Amino acid sequence: MRSVIVLALILVTAALIGPMLAPHDPAQIDIPNRLSAPGADWVLGTDALGRDILSRLLHGARWSLGLAFLISIIGLVVGTLMGLVAALGGKLADWVVMRTTDTFLAFPDLVAAVVIAGVLGAGTGSLIFALTVTGWMRYARVARGIGLSLKTRGYVVQARLAGLSPLAIARWHYLPSLLPSLTVVWTGMFARAILGISALGFLGFGVQPPMPEWGTMLLDARIHMRSTPLQMIWPGLAVVTCVLAINLTGDALRDALAEREHHA
Repeated sequence: MRSVIVLALILVTAALIGPMLAPHDPAQIDIPNRLSAPGADWVLGTDALGRDILSRLLHGARWSLGLAFLISIIGLVVGTLMGLVAALGGKLADWVVMRTTDTFLAFPDLVAAVVIAGVLGAGTGSLIFALTVTGWMRYARVARGIGLSLKTRGYVVQARLAGLSPLAIARWHYLPSLLPSLTVVWTGMFARAILGISALGFLGFGVQPPMPEWGTMLLDARIHMRSTPLQMIWPGLAVVTCVLAINLTGDALRDALAEREHHA
């Protein structure tokens, strides 16, 4: 558990202060030193334009992790609200929300995100919108399920009989019960958002050059994959490490919550 937390903190630190630690300007082109091997001047080597890969990785962490955090938070808020509307709004609201959720879940996340980003055009705004639209449904299903189970609890019934509004009941009785489970779901969706950002960047729909982003770095390195494979290995390893660390953190949180409920 501690090692997972330490790894997660390292990733967060890299996203926050990584650009300050970058040894070079990530956008500085140095054609005479293009495709240089790792060495004293360039720890991880340079890309096809002579840009320092380590500097681009550190700057790219802010884009990849920062955008993934924003997307997962927006999805959490939207999905939780939709789930609560389904749980508290009556049969019609429940039917509309759940059928909408089922419709979105019928399409693979990445395929739907690619279609949306393709229609809207490449760019950061399109990326955020596409991954948010395809990522709120799991929060909604979890929030609805827990909300329905709480609906018949004695303290919720008493609050309703006392005249509390649905908004107040959701604020004081539903959200505290939803938070632990939604936190676990959020860690998984955070990891999925990193993968989605990298995938759309690799397909050319994500953050646009010269901004460094791990998926875009993979796209740039694809042409030189055979001659200098390290160009693709470094950003790929960054994505895999982040996703693994976040998934392990989610597993640790789930186990901790399960143990707490067992003792309770």
